[in-house]
Amino acid sequence: MRSLGRSGVRVSALGFGGAVIGNLYREVSEETASATVAAAWDAGIRYFDTAPHYGLGLAERRLGAALPARPRHEFAVSTKVGRLLERVPNSDGAQDVTGGFAVPADAVRRWDFSADGVHRSLESSLARLGLDHVDLVLLHDPDEHWQQAVDEAYPALHDLRARGVIGAIGVGMNQWPMLRRFVTCTDVDAVMLAGRYTLLDPSGEPLLDECAQRGVSVLAAGVFNGGLLATDEPGRHAVYDYRPAPPQLVARAERMVRICCRHGTTLPQAAIAFAARHPAVASVVLGARTPEEVRRNAALFHAPVPEELWEELAEARC
Repeated sequence: MRSLGRSGVRVSALGFGGAVIGNLYREVSEETASATVAAAWDAGIRYFDTAPHYGLGLAERRLGAALPARPRHEFAVSTKVGRLLERVPNSDGAQDVTGGFAVPADAVRRWDFSADGVHRSLESSLARLGLDHVDLVLLHDPDEHWQQAVDEAYPALHDLRARGVIGAIGVGMNQWPMLRRFVTCTDVDAVMLAGRYTLLDPSGEPLLDECAQRGVSVLAAGVFNGGLLATDEPGRHAVYDYRPAPPQLVARAERMVRICCRHGTTLPQAAIAFAARHPAVASVVLGARTPEEVRRNAALFHAPVPEELWEELAEARC
């Protein structure tokens, strides 16, 4: 367990990402979702991340259904603010195609980084989770909303933290330059960076170095870059950042596979270890669709990676 920044919130070094059990891209049954969270607990995972965006609240509801039997002091939950869910009374069976989740489009997402929006979003999340508090609240994807996020949403979270309503605050994004602005301009405890500190895209390293200097924790997400780094041998249909992977990136990944094999390591094992080895990273957050995926992720996380691997990857300019 590791502390987030200077807060009292502690998270497990391996975290559970809740987007997939919110039916990301395709359906996951209620039984499988529950069993997947249970498998995460059995694997020693004690940090669970979710958001209203994930399945229009479904991920929060499923996580809330699976966690109440666990001792509350033993786990940490994070959720996010910035998107308010507004119910649509007559969705006529439409699916959430735009959002990317296989759920009925019975709500729409509305951007709102106002103080009132923060409070409303958090109140709704607590109801879906069935909890009286969450440990960490993250501003979610404020890319086009910097001014309102820093002028209104951040002060609201700062006040909630000061009053002990939440334990820690942060920002979660798929880009690192704005996260660095938050780190340097505000007093956040943590940032969640998705996909920008990986074997194929280490561009977020300046952010991680800044966080290490300032005592801000990093939650590393998207370490497989959407799929290309998730398998032992990437195929020609591999996905990178949720799109078909460019041939040159597939070729780089294949070179990495050969180097990993020489060191008795697999590509996904190296992808997880790469993110985890930076001193600013408090937790590597991995999504899972089934109990088997959870157990595989945990086994990969705990498997040792020889230091020589990083040296050869660097020499090969991978």
